[in-house]
Amino acid sequence: MSAVACLGPAGSYSELAARRLCPDKEVMLCANFPAVFAAVTGGTADAGVIPIENSIQGGVLQNLDLLETQDVYAVDQTVIRIDHRLAMLEGAKLSDIRRVYSHEQAIGQCSEFLSSHLPQAECIFTDSTAKSLSLLDGHSAGIVGAHAAKTGVVLSEENIANEKNNFTQFFLIRRRAEGLPEHGDTVFFVGVCEHRPGSLLAMLRGFSDRGINLTRIESRPIRNVLGEYRFFIEIDGDITQPRVREAMESARSHCRMFRVLGVYDAPHPSARG
Repeated sequence: MSAVACLGPAGSYSELAARRLCPDKEVMLCANFPAVFAAVTGGTADAGVIPIENSIQGGVLQNLDLLETQDVYAVDQTVIRIDHRLAMLEGAKLSDIRRVYSHEQAIGQCSEFLSSHLPQAECIFTDSTAKSLSLLDGHSAGIVGAHAAKTGVVLSEENIANEKNNFTQFFLIRRRAEGLPEHGDTVFFVGVCEHRPGSLLAMLRGFSDRGINLTRIESRPIRNVLGEYRFFIEIDGDITQPRVREAMESARSHCRMFRVLGVYDAPHPSARG
């Protein structure tokens, strides 16, 4: 059976997304995001699933950087509703908790609960939310998904996130050698403009002139160059349409680096869940 790689351990949101995107594939659980990319580019897995953006915390920066530099394309996506619960061992009390373990994004998304209910606790980042389940003791808690279950562990009855309407977008990635999908109503790319006034405007004008909507734009610093940035941009348009291709070529002409990162269909609102 072919495999899809994602961040483990079992019970992670990434595993949920992988099973939704690839229900017929064996799930390969990886220790970290670079290992997911390595499994795909090295051929150990046919595909990989990575979180790319959260509706509260924004882009998953490590994965944006890896998507740009690794030999993969994003070819599909899904959106998972995030429902964070506080996990403690049976019999533990909030007043006893001195440490809270979870992924950096989850801790940030639950900052208000932590400040008001666990001000005494140190927040310690883990590679995934599910990993925190293995670190619990009488003085430690974790933030995990509502779907996570483990004997001897009690989950809070309520979602503890700052915002209850909390969603994360996941990409399905494949090796670049397999090519882009023939069709997709969304294109994702990264560009580096010339470092001069108006260069970003010039890069984007081709989309505006052709009535193409930008659904996302995010800047990331260029490594080792203070004050210069890469722009990750998502547009609403099928890459097979002439006007979309023209706009992409116009943008490319105003960049000293330009790279298409993916083509995929945007999820229907009813797919959120």
